[in-house]
Amino acid sequence: MQKMKVGDKGFFYHSNAKKATGIAGTVEVVREAYPDTSAGDTSGKYFDPKHTADKPVWFMVDVKGDKHFESVVLLQNLKECQAEELSEMMLLKKGSRLSVQPVSKIEWDYINTLAE
Repeated sequence: MQKMKVGDKGFFYHSNAKKATGIAGTVEVVREAYPDTSAGDTSGKYFDPKHTADKPVWFMVDVKGDKHFESVVLLQNLKECQAEELSEMMLLKKGSRLSVQPVSKIEWDYINTLAE
């Protein structure tokens, strides 16, 4: 996240969703990385004692919705499609845990085509 710049785009991904795990749309970064305030809140559920004002551990960016996909691009469908354009996509690698991951231009373009 700390490498993200204002104007960068990303996929909005539904994980642990009851119905559709997958990509629901795109977002745009409107504020670059800054310390995650919830990590320093001692009464909050995301408190991390290693996170301090002087040495923050957790960061966040602010995003705004960019494009809403009519249908979620399902993770299962992406895994099954075996498209050459997605052969190196980190999200689809075995054992990969979703967090913030880079997406190549080829992957970005291909997934946006699926959403049309």
